[in-house]
Amino acid sequence: MSTEERPFSLRSVALAAFLPTLLFSTGEGAIIPIIPIAAHNLGASLAIAGFISGMIMVGEVVGDVPSGWVVGHLGERKAMIWAAVVAIVGVLIAVVAPNPWVLAVGIFLDGLATAVFALARHAFMTTYVPIHYRARALSTLGGVFRAGWFVGPLIAAGIIQLTGTAQSAFWIFIIGCLGAVVVLVTVEDPAAKFVRPAKAGGHGAAAPTEGAEQAAERTSGLFQTIWAYRGVLVRMGTGAALIGGLRATRTVMLPLWAVSIGIGESQTALIIGIAGAIDFGLFYASGQIMDRFGRGASAIPSMVGLGLGLLVLAFTHDLGARLGWFIAIAMVLSVANGIGSGILMTLGADLAPQNKPAAFLGAWRFTGDVGNAAAPLVVSALTGLASLAIASGVMGVIGIAGAVMLARWIPRYVPRKPRPAR
Repeated sequence: MSTEERPFSLRSVALAAFLPTLLFSTGEGAIIPIIPIAAHNLGASLAIAGFISGMIMVGEVVGDVPSGWVVGHLGERKAMIWAAVVAIVGVLIAVVAPNPWVLAVGIFLDGLATAVFALARHAFMTTYVPIHYRARALSTLGGVFRAGWFVGPLIAAGIIQLTGTAQSAFWIFIIGCLGAVVVLVTVEDPAAKFVRPAKAGGHGAAAPTEGAEQAAERTSGLFQTIWAYRGVLVRMGTGAALIGGLRATRTVMLPLWAVSIGIGESQTALIIGIAGAIDFGLFYASGQIMDRFGRGASAIPSMVGLGLGLLVLAFTHDLGARLGWFIAIAMVLSVANGIGSGILMTLGADLAPQNKPAAFLGAWRFTGDVGNAAAPLVVSALTGLASLAIASGVMGVIGIAGAVMLARWIPRYVPRKPRPAR
């Protein structure tokens, strides 16, 4: 069998498929807990610090608009290389930022880069991974992102302890991006090795009308694709947005809560890094759950756990043991997030057309990233208008509502047994 005709093997592409993602996500993980601290150090209020933290998610939403086109026209490897370059520019702006608003610009650029980088790897896995272990493959990809978000804060904690400044953690992202570029340039592109598996598409539930699908393929534009697949995106996409929103709330809420109750910078990075280890440790279990018991068996418990965790957190701010409560809830939120590892990528892959997935996946990621972007802005607004505890409680209620929505729509659009293609 020739190189071009080999069947897919996850092991044979692990280096090229996963190492750039690990390097990129390690750098991103290093800066995420530090963003509100860096903003606070530049004079931002707690509400403004939350807003600036949310700019990375806003950047991802904006980046989703051209990401399908970029990946479709440049190819996955070139798109990832250029995304890493844009991320480096954003980090350099953040490093030299004289005020919170310049910092926000740099963080926004990093969000743009993250959208393209993540979509490129997602598109490859959707196209080439056979459906019978799709969830395990995509949860492994999600686990690689989580590994970076685990390792990054721990490295950041050590660097901050050595240098005495939170800004030094930004250089970890620069090193990670440079490492990702080196791997992408020197290692053979995995997309050149394999052919698409026959009949390896989704469950058939997301298929638009034939004319709509042709329109989406002709334009490859985000908003045209959203219109072509509007039925599934209104229903399942709303659920994806709520999943993204709860995850983003956790990402922003924990460092903001730490600032609010007076935990030090290196301590905050260490606690979030340990929580990230729990999150990372569950990625393969999540894939096994999805492949054996269906997608809802992962998504619904994850949303319930995130919602309840944020609700409980809302009542602990002024307790004498608030540090202990903070650590315990951070771990609970990580367990809840970990059992949902890869769920958005897996659902997107299930619903996407197999031959040209990039446009649909760009639209799918856009819906999830709208939640990613909106949640920190809601947290910031509620914190400014009321308090951080109120913000946590409101987002907890939204999480429970999202679990109910997913329980209704996942069985309809992604049944446990694949439907025949239509």
